[in-house]
Amino acid sequence: MKDVDKSRMHRVEVRMRPDMVDARGEAARTDIIDDLGISVEKVRCAEVYTIYATLSADELDRVAQELFTDPIIQESSAAEPVLHEYDWLIEVGFLPGVTDNVGKTATEGIADILGRPMAEDEGVYTSRQYGITGDLTEDQADHIARDLLANELIQRWVVRQGDGVSGDDRFLLGLPIVDIEAPDVADYDLEVDDEALIRLSREGVLALELDEMHVIRNYYRNEDIRAERRDVGLGDKPTDVELEAVAQTWSEHCKHKIFNAVISYNDKEQGTAETVESLFKTYVRGSTEDISERVGWLVSVFHDNAGVIKLDDDWNLVMKVETHNSPSALDPYGGAITGIVGVNRDPLGTGLGAKLIFNVDTFCFADPRICFPMASSCLLYSSARPPARLPSESSSSIISLCLYLMFACFTICGTWTMSRIFPIKQNPAVRV
Repeated sequence: MKDVDKSRMHRVEVRMRPDMVDARGEAARTDIIDDLGISVEKVRCAEVYTIYATLSADELDRVAQELFTDPIIQESSAAEPVLHEYDWLIEVGFLPGVTDNVGKTATEGIADILGRPMAEDEGVYTSRQYGITGDLTEDQADHIARDLLANELIQRWVVRQGDGVSGDDRFLLGLPIVDIEAPDVADYDLEVDDEALIRLSREGVLALELDEMHVIRNYYRNEDIRAERRDVGLGDKPTDVELEAVAQTWSEHCKHKIFNAVISYNDKEQGTAETVESLFKTYVRGSTEDISERVGWLVSVFHDNAGVIKLDDDWNLVMKVETHNSPSALDPYGGAITGIVGVNRDPLGTGLGAKLIFNVDTFCFADPRICFPMASSCLLYSSARPPARLPSESSSSIISLCLYLMFACFTICGTWTMSRIFPIKQNPAVRV
């Protein structure tokens, strides 16, 4: 975090008018009682816009009223807090470096309203306040913030007891501005015992299992590889960036370890056992290939960027789905919304291209009573969101289908598109 000019820091707080229902506050109160078993009397919410820009008092008031406030149902203030008469105040905002989409849009909105571009270092940073009335302990208040109102993977929070903040105290979270400097590059010694390798994977959130760590260690033992590294100025040990790159490439999201794993399935009720050689190859690809031998409308599957089936003599129907399992388990909104990119992009690159018709909007969730933390495994994340939190957190991402399988969250985003049928010789990417 770099030093900031406090004279350029402004704060607009917006809440529902007292005569209007605070739906978000009521929802939070219900969740605190139902999900955490903590009794609270009332919760009021306020949207907070922290602005870092050179603005006059008139400009700030204009922005607050024209951009951030709906005068019919809301009221706002740029001078004082809008929440009062609470026992605990919790404010939740993004960690430095996490994309704040609403903040970006608000920055553009200020430029439009004022009729001038914002400076490179100017911007808007959003957060949300919860004023909670109830007889809570400090541990209970922190429990509410950490395990319900915030996602520690992407957000930070402040918990304050008592009613009232003013002056500079209003800027509870400060500004999440990252001052990018030359990074310190660390390297890691992999010539350690298995316990140390597993500890490195866990502490670095690499989610790599022991056999994978062995493969990486063996790679860096190769003398030919070491010679190539020395030629380009690298040492014999892997850097933190290299390990992170390998972990990302071998992650559950990219590699689909669960889908491709050998599964030993025991049916205790029937007293049977079987081994499944990859859920994907057996039940997804295998089933599709079996169907393809009996029907004639599968035009292209598992070969192009999306699946293609025949609709009629003039049109093909293109379907694209993406599994966003581990990302959605960690951040339901971000994990689901990134699926939109792939499912809308890939049909455009299927064959000679297809036209987008619509996106799939389906929601499936696990039993909300599943307890966390989950079982200990490199494949599973202790910071995964519980099923009870997924509906509200992922629904705002527009499209997602979340399935809990083996205690991992699977999100499948889909889109349907159409394309005209072209001769195969003009469209070598499509295989019959």
